[in-house]
Amino acid sequence: MRKVLRRFRSLPIRSRLALLVAAAVAFGVAAVSVTCWFIVQGKLYEQVDKDLQRGTRAPGPPQILSALNNCTETPEGTTNPFRNNYVQVVKEDGTVCVLQDSIGKVKVAESDKDQIKSGKTTETYFRDGTDGDGNAVRVLVQPLGATTTVSGDPGPRVGLVAAVSLKGTQSTLNDLALILLLVSAVGVVGAGAAGLWVARAGLRPVDKLTEAVEHVARTEDLSVRIPVEDDSEDEIARLSRSFNSMTASLASSRELQQQLIADAGHELRTPLTSLRTNIELLTRSEETGRPIPEADRRALLASVKAQMTELAALIGDLQTLSRSDAGTPADRVQVVALQDTVEAALRRARLRGPELTITAAVDPWFVRAEPTALERAIVNILDNAVKFSPRGGAIDVTLKGGELTVRDHGPGIPADELPHVFDRFWRSPSARALPGSGLGLSIVARTVQQAGGEVTLHPAEGGGTEATVRLPGAPTPPPDLPGQE
Repeated sequence: MRKVLRRFRSLPIRSRLALLVAAAVAFGVAAVSVTCWFIVQGKLYEQVDKDLQRGTRAPGPPQILSALNNCTETPEGTTNPFRNNYVQVVKEDGTVCVLQDSIGKVKVAESDKDQIKSGKTTETYFRDGTDGDGNAVRVLVQPLGATTTVSGDPGPRVGLVAAVSLKGTQSTLNDLALILLLVSAVGVVGAGAAGLWVARAGLRPVDKLTEAVEHVARTEDLSVRIPVEDDSEDEIARLSRSFNSMTASLASSRELQQQLIADAGHELRTPLTSLRTNIELLTRSEETGRPIPEADRRALLASVKAQMTELAALIGDLQTLSRSDAGTPADRVQVVALQDTVEAALRRARLRGPELTITAAVDPWFVRAEPTALERAIVNILDNAVKFSPRGGAIDVTLKGGELTVRDHGPGIPADELPHVFDRFWRSPSARALPGSGLGLSIVARTVQQAGGEVTLHPAEGGGTEATVRLPGAPTPPPDLPGQE
């Protein structure tokens, strides 16, 4: 059985579907055919019993006494050549006395003797039996009660046993069985062919999907799309839409990766070139023995240090951005007290801009996010505000109802530059002389988006820029947070 199942599973899905359909139809046709045959058999036997009972008349006492007195198992002749019934009187001990109108003798069964002995003259019994030659007959048994001898003494109990041949009935049933068998065979073969056709038609979209997947695996061409009817909602259509969505996501991811690599290479080229130039100057000075003036040497070393710091920051930003592109793992997302994150970011911002006045009004707000990424995003927003604020300026920070606002009083952002502030490596012309990689706000946008929120930058009234971060959450922590009742 296991070998059969293994071989069945190894077949193509079309063949399996065709076999399953053929097996289901075969089972249904077999059940209907067998049921039909038994129903027809019952109806035919019922009709035979009625005809046998209607065509058999119980002989009178003279005929019974004559048959008993001249008891013979072989009829000497029939007075009605058109009769085709078996008629005989049977004693309770099983002795058979065939009447002259009988066409032959019927074998007596033990049940016949029991019924004759019971003396129930009002009851008639039917059974299947055979005649003296072994031919199948339908038998009627009618108890007649006790007989009376010539002297008037009670005689043995007797019964009438009549029968009719079942040759015609069995021939009809055999013909019916043959017809049902042929119809079943045609039905099974037709069902198998129909199942194979349906399987091919139904799996044609799967063939297209398979060809598309093989094409993608062979050529890495993610632009392949499977056509799907807009109003189709079956499983194949859903699978095709899922495949199209997957290839579109993969294509977008590859495009972002290629763009990230290209942009990173472009941005890394500048500090690396500057580093190489400065290091070559220092190396040439050592090799030629021509010392560089102390002031120039200190400037070169300071430039090298600045370029190394810029490289480290750029690499850190790239790592952060690549992690955000890959998505935030679910196990790193947790309930974060946004007010505590903002306070921590404010402490770092005050250290970076000690000459600035930073005021904060922070209300409690709890969100679900990755704590480290969220703090990095808020620090980036505050760093931008510190970077573009004039010396002795002020920065206003408020957190109320899940909306964090950071407002500086710097030069502001021109309207034509606002659409690009969240692009990777984009830097305002006025800020290209300032330190930075151009990835800070891109990291902010991606982190806030993954937390289910949104971030915007717009000019503030009276000058400066206002950054607004909206994050879904609640003013109280959820009840499942550790330490909460």
